[in-house]
Amino acid sequence: MKWYEMEVNEVERSTGTNGTTGLSDKEAQKRLKQYGENKLDEGEKPSALLVFLSQFKDFMVLVLLAATLISGLLGEYIDAITIMIIILLNGVLGFVQERKAEKSLTALKELSAPQLVVLRNGEWTKIPSSLAVVGDIVKVTSGDRIGADMRLLKVNGLQIEESSLTGESVPVQKSEQVLVGEDLELGDQANMAFMGTLVTQGNGIGVIIATGMKTEMGKIAHLLQSTETLVTPLQRKLEQLGKILIGVALLLTALVVLIGVYQGHDVYTMFLAGVSLAVAAIPEGLPAIVTVALALGVQRMIKRKAIVRKLPAVETLGCASVICSDKTGTLTQNKMTVTHLWIGGKTWHVTGTGYEPTGDFLASGEKVNIQKERALQQMLAFGYLCNHAKINEKPVKEGLLKKKKTEFYLDGDPTEGALVVAAMKAGITSDSLKKQFKIIKEFPFESTRKMMTVIVEDKNGKRFAITKGAPDVVLANSKNIFFNSREEALTNRSRTLVEDAITTLASQALRTIAIAYRPLSTSDKVDYPLDVEKDLTFIGLEGMIDPPRPEVRDSIRECREAGIKTIMITGDHAITARAIAKQLDILPENGKVLDGQTLSRISVQQLEEIVDDVYVFARVSPEHKLKIVKALQARGHIVAMTGDGVNDAPAIKAANIGIAMGITGTDVAKEASSLILSDDNFATIKVAIKEGRNIYENIRKFIRYMLASNVGEILVMLFAMILGLPLPLVAIQILWINLVTDGLPAMALGMDKAEGDVMKRPPRSPDEGVFARGLAWKIVSRGFMIGVVTLVAFMVTLNANPDDLTKAQTVAFVTLVMAQLIHVFDCRSEYSVYHRNPFENMYLVVAVISSVLLMLAVIYYPPLQTVFHTTYMDARDWLLILGMAAIPTVVLGAGQLFGKKR
Repeated sequence: MKWYEMEVNEVERSTGTNGTTGLSDKEAQKRLKQYGENKLDEGEKPSALLVFLSQFKDFMVLVLLAATLISGLLGEYIDAITIMIIILLNGVLGFVQERKAEKSLTALKELSAPQLVVLRNGEWTKIPSSLAVVGDIVKVTSGDRIGADMRLLKVNGLQIEESSLTGESVPVQKSEQVLVGEDLELGDQANMAFMGTLVTQGNGIGVIIATGMKTEMGKIAHLLQSTETLVTPLQRKLEQLGKILIGVALLLTALVVLIGVYQGHDVYTMFLAGVSLAVAAIPEGLPAIVTVALALGVQRMIKRKAIVRKLPAVETLGCASVICSDKTGTLTQNKMTVTHLWIGGKTWHVTGTGYEPTGDFLASGEKVNIQKERALQQMLAFGYLCNHAKINEKPVKEGLLKKKKTEFYLDGDPTEGALVVAAMKAGITSDSLKKQFKIIKEFPFESTRKMMTVIVEDKNGKRFAITKGAPDVVLANSKNIFFNSREEALTNRSRTLVEDAITTLASQALRTIAIAYRPLSTSDKVDYPLDVEKDLTFIGLEGMIDPPRPEVRDSIRECREAGIKTIMITGDHAITARAIAKQLDILPENGKVLDGQTLSRISVQQLEEIVDDVYVFARVSPEHKLKIVKALQARGHIVAMTGDGVNDAPAIKAANIGIAMGITGTDVAKEASSLILSDDNFATIKVAIKEGRNIYENIRKFIRYMLASNVGEILVMLFAMILGLPLPLVAIQILWINLVTDGLPAMALGMDKAEGDVMKRPPRSPDEGVFARGLAWKIVSRGFMIGVVTLVAFMVTLNANPDDLTKAQTVAFVTLVMAQLIHVFDCRSEYSVYHRNPFENMYLVVAVISSVLLMLAVIYYPPLQTVFHTTYMDARDWLLILGMAAIPTVVLGAGQLFGKKR
């Protein structure tokens, strides 16, 4: 039903209530059973056990579990226990992350008002908001949170902050008047109040027309329930990688077993060798290493004010191609600021933003002496007098060694606060005004009049009225105008001049307030607004705007250089949105601006066709934002959605990566998000993107390192079988290499700094395979060389010591380890081992040294020799090992460097 189109008596009739007595307790109980409690449903939650078990559905994990079972049956208990620990660790990590994400609806429920003042049996009484029903008459006043959707019956200067629901940057003036319009957006429904919004000024009475899940907030809760969380590109690539490796492992295992049996080895020995190969081919540590690398990146991002809630989101951000950003509080400061003043054909610019009362007044770019501008001073003083806002200050300590600074904050309406700050910039204070003027009477702002008036008396006993309000209304009630520093009769010419000024300021996305006054004699009646709000003297206009954050423009430019498009999504009108977008350099010359009404009329498929040309979406609702995200995703974009309000939560959750504001953001937005900006700074997104790209590159580095190492292990075993040689490695040695030699350096690769051109590259395609950009060749070629030199070292030692297989296996084991530890430095660059300074990453240097020390312990510590089937080695053995181990990296690296120079 379109409640905003209905008369008050029709609303009462439709809801079955009485505006003077409300509902009876009996009727309320009946409706409570009929409609249910006024609260948001959380939907069915899977049990903790099911969530935990779902972590083990991945095919790669299932194969690892099978390998664990086989290892245990064959007596390889150390292998089995180690693999189980890794699987359980990853399962616990996934479980914790998933359970955290389910807090979204719990946070959403907390926005509901705990108590409501309702009219029951003809008396006002407080009840828990959960017991409110359709038809209840509710009283609201400043500071209250609206507990259900209501049609307003009476208002008295009522203003409601709806930015969390509609994106409006200023509180909405409410009215009880009937509205006419087809499919009005929530922000335009001035005679409605919605659950979860906040009363900032005035009071009112309304009748509940929707509760619980049928409210606008409830619709958002439903969207949160029904919106699926997407799998990230990294998760998809690792799943693909796992399937490839499993296929290769099973193929090679079968091949080795068949060759061994064919050559006369017993079936049990060859089956054990096959299991060892399978364990070698599947990098058990890969999921854990990916998690650790992401966690290390998260720690770096926290230091840069970006808090990651879901680990895979770090990588996804690195390939984002579109950022959908809410305007209010994200691109702008959410602090209304007067930037233009107009009096009698002359315009002044005011510098400074926010609530800090510092700034200059400029005319034609030149600073003016405000003391010599009498009309300007008068307008600013009158704007301060006709006002309820206060600018307070509090000391803020920046650090132990830094001095305290003062932070200014607003108490009151943002529009009135902007007028106060403008006056304070001119040196006008509350104390100085109190000495000069005494406020005798006030007529509060009403939406019907669109004006507020105070009657004051100066220190000489003279009385006059000061009026502020909508410029067209104030102008229509004016008789005179301030022109050339004096009062003149308002002519058609001067009226046109004012109207042109209003249009000019509006075209710059400025919200304009007119200031006027009227001298009063003792015989003038002052009982009603109509008595004094006539025959006014029009002084001028104050133009204000929610200013863009100063650092945002550069951040948007840098994102564009990185191939990332920024789209502004706002609840503001199209004119305001267009002007802000141009200031921030979001909107190109041929870029389109689309409004909410157009979005409502077109389908997602129709939006898909034009969405690449749209840079600004204005006057949008929560459903629109979700529609935009889905249209962009359908076009193949990886979408990042930023926001701070309840209205942003469904789109944040549906986006590939949701980004919430840490300071101004609601709990709902934060819980639905993957990333939180603790400083609410759009510039932090750029930092997060850079870090995300680098983390993905680091993951590629250790995939390259681990798989090349595993290829080397497989080929050593395979070539030995083909040549009819004994096994060069035993199963426990292979597992030790996978977990220790592979693990520590791989984690250290995750600490590598970004290369210089990381933010000059276009976003990665979501379809890009893990082995793209020549990675497969690097893995195979290095792995082949590592396998060959290890087998050569094994054969040379076995020929020299034919009766000492343990020594030959130890030489092969150490050669393989050292070849991998040298190769890890080659993995740091896309070019060659000589391209980057090895000591840039000291974590890697320490990791390699640690791996060498652990290897030496396995070789020279007697108890470990028994477990790992190793023996002592002399200097001659070490010369052979180091010479062989250096060949893959040194030779291939030199060839790569020579090829690049050519």
